[in-house]
Amino acid sequence: MEESFVQLIADGLVFPLVILAAATLLLYVPNRRKFSVYSRMLVAGLTSYLVAKLFSLLYQPSAQRPFELLGVEPGASYLDNPGFPSDHALFVWVIVFAIWYGTRKPWVVAVALIIALLVCVGRVLALVHTPLDIFGGVAAACIGALWYLDEKRAKSADLQKNDQ
Repeated sequence: MEESFVQLIADGLVFPLVILAAATLLLYVPNRRKFSVYSRMLVAGLTSYLVAKLFSLLYQPSAQRPFELLGVEPGASYLDNPGFPSDHALFVWVIVFAIWYGTRKPWVVAVALIIALLVCVGRVLALVHTPLDIFGGVAAACIGALWYLDEKRAKSADLQKNDQ
Protein backbone atom coordinates (compact mmCIF):
# COMPACT_ATOMS: atom_id res chain seq x y z
CA MET A 1 0.00 0.00 0.00
CA GLU A 2 2.73 2.46 0.99
CA GLU A 3 4.70 1.63 -2.17
CA SER A 4 1.76 2.38 -4.46
CA PHE A 5 1.15 5.69 -2.64
CA VAL A 6 4.77 6.71 -3.16
CA GLN A 7 4.56 5.73 -6.82
CA LEU A 8 1.34 7.72 -7.15
CA ILE A 9 2.92 10.92 -5.89
CA ALA A 10 6.28 10.31 -7.61
CA ASP A 11 4.85 9.48 -11.05
CA GLY A 12 1.07 9.73 -11.09
CA LEU A 13 0.70 13.37 -10.03
CA VAL A 14 2.52 14.52 -13.15
CA PHE A 15 -0.56 13.78 -15.28
CA PRO A 16 -3.04 15.93 -13.32
CA LEU A 17 -0.47 18.74 -13.33
CA VAL A 18 -0.19 18.57 -17.13
CA ILE A 19 -3.99 18.58 -17.45
CA LEU A 20 -4.27 21.52 -15.02
CA ALA A 21 -1.64 23.44 -16.98
CA ALA A 22 -3.21 22.75 -20.37
CA ALA A 23 -6.68 23.74 -19.20
CA THR A 24 -5.66 26.91 -17.40
CA LEU A 25 -3.27 28.06 -20.13
CA LEU A 26 -5.96 27.55 -22.77
CA LEU A 27 -8.66 29.26 -20.71
CA TYR A 28 -6.82 32.12 -19.02
CA VAL A 29 -4.30 33.33 -21.59
CA PRO A 30 -6.07 35.95 -23.72
CA ASN A 31 -6.26 35.04 -27.41
CA ARG A 32 -4.33 38.15 -28.47
CA ARG A 33 -1.40 37.08 -26.24
CA LYS A 34 -1.41 33.33 -26.82
CA PHE A 35 1.34 33.27 -29.46
CA SER A 36 3.62 35.53 -27.44
CA VAL A 37 3.03 33.72 -24.14
CA TYR A 38 3.26 30.21 -25.58
CA SER A 39 6.42 31.11 -27.52
CA ARG A 40 8.10 32.40 -24.39
CA MET A 41 7.02 29.24 -22.51
CA LEU A 42 8.55 27.07 -25.22
CA VAL A 43 11.85 28.94 -25.10
CA ALA A 44 11.88 28.83 -21.28
CA GLY A 45 11.23 25.08 -21.28
CA LEU A 46 13.89 24.39 -23.89
CA THR A 47 16.37 26.57 -22.01
CA SER A 48 15.64 24.67 -18.81
CA TYR A 49 16.19 21.35 -20.58
CA LEU A 50 19.47 22.55 -22.10
CA VAL A 51 20.69 23.80 -18.71
CA ALA A 52 19.78 20.46 -17.10
CA LYS A 53 21.75 18.55 -19.73
CA LEU A 54 24.73 20.87 -19.23
CA PHE A 55 24.48 20.30 -15.46
CA SER A 56 24.57 16.54 -16.04
CA LEU A 57 27.65 16.84 -18.25
CA LEU A 58 29.50 19.04 -15.78
CA TYR A 59 28.62 17.21 -12.58
CA GLN A 60 27.42 13.74 -11.69
CA PRO A 61 27.53 13.07 -7.93
CA SER A 62 27.06 9.31 -8.25
CA ALA A 63 26.90 6.78 -11.05
CA GLN A 64 24.17 4.93 -9.18
CA ARG A 65 20.76 5.93 -7.95
CA PRO A 66 19.79 5.58 -4.26
CA PHE A 67 17.83 2.33 -4.77
CA GLU A 68 20.84 0.79 -6.52
CA LEU A 69 23.17 1.83 -3.71
CA LEU A 70 20.77 0.31 -1.16
CA GLY A 71 20.15 -2.85 -3.20
CA VAL A 72 16.36 -2.45 -3.26
CA GLU A 73 13.73 -2.10 -5.97
CA PRO A 74 12.91 1.43 -7.20
CA GLY A 75 9.63 2.86 -5.98
CA ALA A 76 8.90 4.77 -9.20
CA SER A 77 9.79 4.91 -12.87
CA TYR A 78 13.23 6.15 -13.85
CA LEU A 79 15.52 6.46 -16.84
CA ASP A 80 18.66 4.35 -16.95
CA ASN A 81 21.06 7.17 -16.15
CA PRO A 82 22.74 8.44 -12.96
CA GLY A 83 19.79 10.75 -12.21
CA PHE A 84 21.31 14.21 -11.81
CA PRO A 85 19.43 16.46 -12.32
CA SER A 86 15.94 15.04 -11.93
CA ASP A 87 13.94 15.22 -15.17
CA HIS A 88 10.69 14.90 -13.21
CA ALA A 89 11.58 17.85 -10.99
CA LEU A 90 12.66 19.83 -14.03
CA PHE A 91 9.41 19.07 -15.85
CA VAL A 92 6.98 19.83 -13.02
CA TRP A 93 8.73 23.09 -12.10
CA VAL A 94 8.84 24.23 -15.73
CA ILE A 95 5.07 23.71 -15.70
CA VAL A 96 4.62 25.63 -12.42
CA PHE A 97 6.58 28.60 -13.79
CA ALA A 98 4.65 28.48 -17.08
CA ILE A 99 1.32 28.56 -15.22
CA TRP A 100 2.53 31.45 -13.10
CA TYR A 101 3.71 33.39 -16.15
CA GLY A 102 0.75 32.61 -18.36
CA THR A 103 -2.14 33.02 -15.93
CA ARG A 104 -1.05 34.84 -12.74
CA LYS A 105 -3.94 33.03 -11.05
CA PRO A 106 -2.79 32.49 -7.44
CA TRP A 107 -5.08 29.54 -6.77
CA VAL A 108 -3.90 27.66 -9.87
CA VAL A 109 -0.26 28.42 -9.11
CA ALA A 110 -0.76 27.24 -5.51
CA VAL A 111 -2.29 23.93 -6.65
CA ALA A 112 0.50 23.43 -9.21
CA LEU A 113 3.13 24.29 -6.61
CA ILE A 114 1.74 21.73 -4.14
CA ILE A 115 1.65 19.04 -6.83
CA ALA A 116 5.23 19.84 -7.89
CA LEU A 117 6.45 19.66 -4.29
CA LEU A 118 4.70 16.31 -3.81
CA VAL A 119 6.25 14.90 -7.00
CA CYS A 120 9.71 15.98 -5.85
CA VAL A 121 9.25 14.47 -2.38
CA GLY A 122 7.84 11.32 -3.98
CA ARG A 123 10.91 10.93 -6.19
CA VAL A 124 13.14 10.99 -3.11
CA LEU A 125 10.88 8.64 -1.12
CA ALA A 126 10.83 6.24 -4.09
CA LEU A 127 14.65 6.19 -3.90
CA VAL A 128 15.07 7.11 -7.56
CA HIS A 129 16.58 10.52 -6.72
CA THR A 130 18.53 12.24 -3.99
CA PRO A 131 17.57 15.71 -2.73
CA LEU A 132 20.54 17.04 -4.72
CA ASP A 133 19.09 15.54 -7.93
CA ILE A 134 15.81 17.32 -7.18
CA PHE A 135 17.60 20.58 -6.45
CA GLY A 136 19.43 20.33 -9.79
CA GLY A 137 16.15 19.91 -11.69
CA VAL A 138 14.50 22.80 -9.87
CA ALA A 139 17.57 25.01 -10.41
CA ALA A 140 17.54 24.29 -14.15
CA ALA A 141 13.82 25.16 -14.29
CA CYS A 142 14.51 28.42 -12.42
CA ILE A 143 17.18 29.38 -14.92
CA GLY A 144 14.79 28.76 -17.81
CA ALA A 145 12.13 30.80 -16.01
CA LEU A 146 14.38 33.86 -16.31
CA TRP A 147 12.75 34.31 -19.73
CA TYR A 148 9.60 35.37 -17.86
CA LEU A 149 11.24 38.31 -16.10
CA ASP A 150 11.20 40.51 -19.19
CA GLU A 151 7.41 40.38 -19.43
CA LYS A 152 6.76 44.14 -19.34
CA ARG A 153 8.95 44.72 -22.38
CA ALA A 154 7.30 41.78 -24.18
CA LYS A 155 3.82 43.15 -23.44
CA SER A 156 4.75 46.63 -24.68
CA ALA A 157 6.22 45.12 -27.87
CA ASP A 158 2.94 43.21 -28.38
CA LEU A 159 0.93 46.39 -27.88
CA GLN A 160 3.14 48.34 -30.32
CA LYS A 161 2.77 45.57 -32.89
CA ASN A 162 -1.01 45.69 -32.52
CA ASP A 163 -1.05 49.50 -32.96
CA GLN A 164 0.71 49.29 -36.34
